[in-house]
Amino acid sequence: MPHAVARLRAARLARSAKPFLARGGSKGQRCEGCRLLPSHCLCALQTRVPTKAGICLLMADIEPLKPSNTGWLVADVVPDTFAFGWARNEGSPELLALLADPQWQPYLVFPGEYAAPSRVVNALPDPDATPEQLRRPLFILLDGTWTEARKMFRKSPYLEGFPVLSLEPEQVSHYQLRRSQRHDHFCTSEVAALCLQLAGQARAAATLQAYLEVYTHHYLRAKQQRAIQDDGPAYAAWRMLASAAECG
Repeated sequence: MPHAVARLRAARLARSAKPFLARGGSKGQRCEGCRLLPSHCLCALQTRVPTKAGICLLMADIEPLKPSNTGWLVADVVPDTFAFGWARNEGSPELLALLADPQWQPYLVFPGEYAAPSRVVNALPDPDATPEQLRRPLFILLDGTWTEARKMFRKSPYLEGFPVLSLEPEQVSHYQLRRSQRHDHFCTSEVAALCLQLAGQARAAATLQAYLEVYTHHYLRAKQQRAIQDDGPAYAAWRMLASAAECG
C-alpha cells in the first residue's frame, strides 16, 4: 500500500491541470515508488524501522510533487508517518483528528526564536520516568521552503496550542539537493532524524540519515547521467543498519 506522502502526491496530481515538471530535472520517466529514473531506482533499498514516535508532515502545495522532497524518505522509513497538505487558518478533519488522538503528544518542530518562550521546549520527557503517563511523541514538521515554512508557522491557528520543539543540533546540514541561505537549516529528512534521536529512537534516526545519503547519491548520479557507485561509505552505513533492522 502506498505510504502517506505517496497518497498525498497522487491526490495533488489528480487536481493538477497540467503535468508537474521539476525545475532543472530530467524529463524522462520516473519510478512511481521512489521518483527517480528507473536506471537509478531506490525501491529495493527501502527499509522500514518500527518506532515509538510518529512524524506528521504538513506540506506546502507542490512539495509532494518535487522529486527532491525528502519527506518521502521519512515515510519510507518511519511506519507512523502522516502527510497532509497545508491549509491556511484551518486544518483538515483528518489532521485535527490525528492531533486530538490521545495516544499522541504533538510537538511542532520549529526554531524557538519564532515562538513565545512559554511554548518552547528543547527536550522530551524522560521515557523511563513515568512511562504509563507518557504519550507517544508526534513531531509536526512544516515541509516546504523556508519562506513557506515561516508562513505556515504564523498562519496555522490550529497548531498554536502545542509545544514548539526547538532543535539545537551541533552539526551543519549535509543535504545537497536544495540549499538554504542559512547553514543551520536542515532538510525535512534530517529534521525527522534529529527528532527520532531525541525521542530515543536511535536506530530509526541512523537508518533515515543513511537512507538520505544513499538517496542523494542516486539522485545526483541520475542527474549527471552517471552510474551508481554502491561501494562508498553511504552504502556501507546503510547496509549495516538495514541488516540490523532485518534481524530485529
